[in-house]
Amino acid sequence: MVRKEDGDPRVNQEITAREVLLIDDNGVKVGVVPTEEALRMAEEKQLDVVEVAPQAKPPVCRILDYGKYRYQLQKKDKDARKKQKVQTLKEMKMRPKIDEHDYNFKVRAVKEFLEDGHRVKVSVFFRGREMAFLGKGEEVLARVIKDCEGLGKSEGNPRMEGRYMRIMLTPLPQAQNKNAPKPEKNSGARAAENKNGSKQKEAEKVPAANAES
Repeated sequence: MVRKEDGDPRVNQEITAREVLLIDDNGVKVGVVPTEEALRMAEEKQLDVVEVAPQAKPPVCRILDYGKYRYQLQKKDKDARKKQKVQTLKEMKMRPKIDEHDYNFKVRAVKEFLEDGHRVKVSVFFRGREMAFLGKGEEVLARVIKDCEGLGKSEGNPRMEGRYMRIMLTPLPQAQNKNAPKPEKNSGARAAENKNGSKQKEAEKVPAANAES
């Protein structure tokens, strides 16, 4: 017998009503029958009688496999909780002269936040004389927006808050996320691939040139 928890329906001998409105394991309405008769019918099929509508007069019961029934209810509840996931605000801080490795690490985290349905505040912090080069911060934020295309969009243009330049990214609907392009390899890897591809094409042209001569 499956271990029961608070809130689980009454099953088999736990049913207190003398008679029930019974639905069989094929979903066919049997009608009002004595509870003992319902238990006998379920036992013959090695199944359970589960009280699915205890407030009805008489209570509605179904013949089914209680273990599978409970699993399906738990799965349905879990799926519902996923859809109701609370959206939280995340923040990622960067510098105007951020190095490539640090940038890739942080933008990857921003993408994960967006995929999980969170809004993300991306901030660039300026120190001292760096305030004279706000364009660097705009370049960093523009790159973040471009790299997160398909996952999120900016709620507006970058704005200054003290020494911080900020944008707010909002996740796109799940349907759009599924069509989002996969993260590209870093620019160094792409350059190497393009270079190797060019060499291979040049190598393929050599035999053809020799053949013509």
